[in-house]
Amino acid sequence: MIPPLAETRSVVVERDIPFPPEKIWRALTQPHLIEEWLMKNEFRPVIGHRFELRAEWGVVQCEVRSVEQHRALSYSWGDHDLESVVTWTLVPTQSGTRLRMEQTGFRPDQPRYFGGARAGWPRFLDRLEQVVAQME
Repeated sequence: MIPPLAETRSVVVERDIPFPPEKIWRALTQPHLIEEWLMKNEFRPVIGHRFELRAEWGVVQCEVRSVEQHRALSYSWGDHDLESVVTWTLVPTQSGTRLRMEQTGFRPDQPRYFGGARAGWPRFLDRLEQVVAQME
Protein backbone atom coordinates (compact mmCIF):
# COMPACT_ATOMS: atom_id res chain seq x y z
CA MET A 1 0.00 0.00 0.00
CA ILE A 2 1.28 3.45 -0.90
CA PRO A 3 1.20 5.92 2.02
CA PRO A 4 -0.70 9.22 1.72
CA LEU A 5 0.98 12.07 -0.18
CA ALA A 6 1.63 14.01 3.04
CA GLU A 7 4.20 11.40 4.00
CA THR A 8 6.26 11.78 0.83
CA ARG A 9 9.21 14.01 0.08
CA SER A 10 10.06 16.12 -2.96
CA VAL A 11 13.17 17.32 -4.74
CA VAL A 12 13.03 20.85 -6.19
CA VAL A 13 15.66 22.49 -8.38
CA GLU A 14 15.22 26.04 -9.69
CA ARG A 15 17.41 27.87 -12.16
CA ASP A 16 17.41 31.20 -13.93
CA ILE A 17 18.45 30.41 -17.49
CA PRO A 18 19.31 33.23 -19.95
CA PHE A 19 17.15 31.85 -22.77
CA PRO A 20 13.44 32.22 -23.61
CA PRO A 21 10.94 29.55 -22.50
CA GLU A 22 10.37 28.45 -26.13
CA LYS A 23 14.01 27.42 -26.48
CA ILE A 24 14.10 25.56 -23.15
CA TRP A 25 10.79 23.88 -24.05
CA ARG A 26 12.44 22.34 -27.11
CA ALA A 27 15.16 20.80 -24.91
CA LEU A 28 12.46 19.41 -22.58
CA THR A 29 10.27 17.91 -25.33
CA GLN A 30 12.39 16.88 -28.34
CA PRO A 31 13.71 13.30 -27.95
CA HIS A 32 17.13 13.91 -29.54
CA LEU A 33 17.70 16.89 -27.21
CA ILE A 34 16.37 15.04 -24.12
CA GLU A 35 18.89 12.31 -24.86
CA GLU A 36 21.73 14.84 -24.79
CA TRP A 37 21.01 16.03 -21.24
CA LEU A 38 18.93 13.26 -19.61
CA MET A 39 18.55 9.79 -21.17
CA LYS A 40 17.60 7.89 -24.31
CA ASN A 41 13.84 8.08 -24.82
CA GLU A 42 10.86 8.10 -27.15
CA PHE A 43 9.16 11.11 -25.56
CA ARG A 44 6.23 12.92 -27.15
CA PRO A 45 4.46 15.89 -25.48
CA VAL A 46 1.04 14.22 -25.66
CA ILE A 47 -1.05 13.55 -22.54
CA GLY A 48 -1.23 9.81 -21.89
CA HIS A 49 1.85 9.00 -23.99
CA ARG A 50 3.89 6.27 -22.28
CA PHE A 51 7.65 6.30 -22.74
CA GLU A 52 10.85 4.97 -21.22
CA LEU A 53 13.98 6.78 -20.19
CA ARG A 54 16.94 4.43 -20.65
CA ALA A 55 20.42 4.62 -19.16
CA GLU A 56 23.23 2.13 -18.56
CA TRP A 57 21.95 1.63 -14.99
CA GLY A 58 18.36 0.85 -15.98
CA VAL A 59 15.00 2.03 -17.26
CA VAL A 60 12.47 4.55 -15.93
CA GLN A 61 8.82 4.08 -16.88
CA CYS A 62 7.00 7.34 -17.60
CA GLU A 63 3.64 8.67 -18.77
CA VAL A 64 2.87 12.26 -19.80
CA ARG A 65 0.32 13.76 -17.39
CA SER A 66 0.04 17.40 -18.48
CA VAL A 67 1.35 19.66 -21.22
CA GLU A 68 1.08 23.47 -21.36
CA GLN A 69 3.28 24.44 -24.27
CA HIS A 70 6.21 26.68 -23.26
CA ARG A 71 4.85 26.82 -19.67
CA ALA A 72 4.57 23.46 -17.89
CA LEU A 73 5.14 19.76 -18.40
CA SER A 74 4.47 16.84 -16.06
CA TYR A 75 5.10 13.11 -16.31
CA SER A 76 5.13 10.12 -14.01
CA TRP A 77 8.58 8.69 -13.24
CA GLY A 78 8.98 5.27 -11.74
CA ASP A 79 9.87 1.63 -11.69
CA HIS A 80 8.54 -1.40 -9.80
CA ASP A 81 9.07 0.39 -6.45
CA LEU A 82 8.98 4.15 -7.12
CA GLU A 83 5.88 6.12 -8.08
CA SER A 84 6.83 9.75 -8.51
CA VAL A 85 5.93 12.72 -10.72
CA VAL A 86 8.31 15.15 -12.39
CA THR A 87 6.89 18.62 -13.11
CA TRP A 88 8.67 21.30 -15.11
CA THR A 89 7.54 24.93 -14.87
CA LEU A 90 8.87 27.68 -17.14
CA VAL A 91 8.29 31.32 -16.17
CA PRO A 92 9.53 34.12 -18.46
CA THR A 93 11.82 36.66 -16.78
CA GLN A 94 13.50 39.84 -18.00
CA SER A 95 16.74 37.95 -18.56
CA GLY A 96 15.30 34.64 -19.83
CA THR A 97 13.42 31.94 -17.93
CA ARG A 98 13.01 30.73 -14.37
CA LEU A 99 13.01 26.93 -14.76
CA ARG A 100 11.66 24.83 -11.90
CA MET A 101 11.83 21.05 -11.69
CA GLU A 102 9.97 19.27 -8.91
CA GLN A 103 9.95 15.52 -8.41
CA THR A 104 7.33 14.45 -5.86
CA GLY A 105 6.42 11.13 -4.30
CA PHE A 106 9.49 9.80 -2.46
CA ARG A 107 8.37 7.69 0.48
CA PRO A 108 10.38 7.78 3.74
CA ASP A 109 11.49 4.18 3.09
CA GLN A 110 13.12 5.22 -0.22
CA PRO A 111 16.28 7.10 0.82
CA ARG A 112 18.24 5.73 -2.13
CA TYR A 113 15.75 7.12 -4.67
CA PHE A 114 15.47 10.44 -2.83
CA GLY A 115 19.25 10.80 -2.50
CA GLY A 116 19.76 9.86 -6.14
CA ALA A 117 17.27 12.51 -7.26
CA ARG A 118 18.82 15.18 -5.00
CA ALA A 119 22.27 14.43 -6.44
CA GLY A 120 21.18 13.79 -10.02
CA TRP A 121 18.79 16.60 -10.92
CA PRO A 122 21.29 19.47 -10.44
CA ARG A 123 23.68 17.66 -12.78
CA PHE A 124 20.92 17.00 -15.32
CA LEU A 125 19.99 20.70 -15.22
CA ASP A 126 23.64 21.68 -15.73
CA ARG A 127 23.66 19.55 -18.88
CA LEU A 128 20.26 20.92 -19.95
CA GLU A 129 21.65 24.45 -19.77
CA GLN A 130 24.64 23.41 -21.88
CA VAL A 131 22.37 21.82 -24.49
CA VAL A 132 20.15 24.91 -24.68
CA ALA A 133 23.22 27.17 -25.01
CA GLN A 134 24.42 25.12 -28.01
CA MET A 135 21.06 25.06 -29.80
CA GLU A 136 20.37 27.25 -32.83
